[in-house]
Amino acid sequence: MTPRDPEDTSPARTGTAPTAPTAPTGTAARASAPAASEASPPSFHEMWRDLAPLGRDPGSGGYRRYAWTAADTDCRAWFRAQAEARGLVHELDRNGNQWAWLGDPLAGDAVVTGSHLDSVPDGGAFDGPLGVVSSFAALDELRRRGARFTRPVAITNFGDEEGARFGLACVGSRLTAGRLTAAKAQELRDGDGVPLPRAMEAAGHDPSAIGPDPERLARIGAFIELHVEQGRALDLSGDPVGIASAIWPHGRWRFDFHGEANHAGTTRLADRRDPMLTYAETVLAARREAELAGALATFGKVSVEPNGVNAIPSLVRGWLDSRAADQSALDTVVAGIESAARAHADRAGIELRVVRESFTPVVEFEHALRDELGKILGQRPGARSAVPVLGTGAGHDAGILSGSIPTAMLFVRNPTGVSHSPAEYAAEDDCVAGILALADVLEGLACT
Repeated sequence: MTPRDPEDTSPARTGTAPTAPTAPTGTAARASAPAASEASPPSFHEMWRDLAPLGRDPGSGGYRRYAWTAADTDCRAWFRAQAEARGLVHELDRNGNQWAWLGDPLAGDAVVTGSHLDSVPDGGAFDGPLGVVSSFAALDELRRRGARFTRPVAITNFGDEEGARFGLACVGSRLTAGRLTAAKAQELRDGDGVPLPRAMEAAGHDPSAIGPDPERLARIGAFIELHVEQGRALDLSGDPVGIASAIWPHGRWRFDFHGEANHAGTTRLADRRDPMLTYAETVLAARREAELAGALATFGKVSVEPNGVNAIPSLVRGWLDSRAADQSALDTVVAGIESAARAHADRAGIELRVVRESFTPVVEFEHALRDELGKILGQRPGARSAVPVLGTGAGHDAGILSGSIPTAMLFVRNPTGVSHSPAEYAAEDDCVAGILALADVLEGLACT
């Protein structure tokens, strides 16, 4: 399927290729309107149109917005322009996260919303950007309503949420929350061996101050992240918007299979120590273990040395991503995969090393804040008696911050459930529903 241009206007539910939202009309247009006394800031459609080409690969149609690259710099400039167009105070914190403030950032008890703008390799248009664009549009809607803010409000763009360049997700929020030390961050390197500090310097950011930012977190009373759903729960229930209950525990493990390089055309099969075979057996074992436990396990990245067509590999590295609804199931899956890998390695004379590169325990979003969101959305005209509450296997900045401040998430329906792909999609009317839901939540939390 060939991805369409993000401004294609095909409807969502006709079986056509998913596209990005187009210019809002009717209620959607109202969600983008500024206060009457201000110059008109960019509308939802204008924001999406300007953001859409940044970091987009013309071949795949997907996005390659990796941390501290030219595409990332362009996205950051876009964010700053949106803040300035609305008279908001733009701030870049010590860890490279962007903030756009309405009200005094030092006053405390702030209500913060936003998401991220970076992407996975050849990712979709909605994962992250929908939350940032919707945050600006929700603020425009509140100004149109004449809302009176009693708490500071901020919109944020957290850096390197996807971890596509340095292999660790949510670097910006992890550093801020103290979940990643400055020393460990400085050891991160991309595929070309470039250290994170050098990449930050090349992009014009001073890395010397990276690290925990408890003073900033202490000034935040609540963080609300809107995100496209990365699954089909809302599509199956028929709801445009839902509330997150929890994020499954998940992690990434690197499996290093060391064998012996040799000639592909002269080495007998019986004489080979081919790590690729052991890796392949491990991939199949991961699928079996995940099915048995009702969990998820994926080997989605692999590197091979010397990576020659006519050479038996000396080393195969595979990265496992595994997630489950509870810690026990996750432990069972990963242990089963490692046990199978070691058994195959021992039989084939392959040396195996397994390293856990990252891990996030289960995140239960604060019940009081989650219930408050449900109450606010449940009182909207025409709302159902109960807003759907659903868990997710996808990690988010909100999950990282949940151990430090009250956090909650809103999900916008994804009719296909596809994510981390150019086919990722949310319909225009559902995007509008998300904007208005976020506006109502912000009004309930930050306004009189």
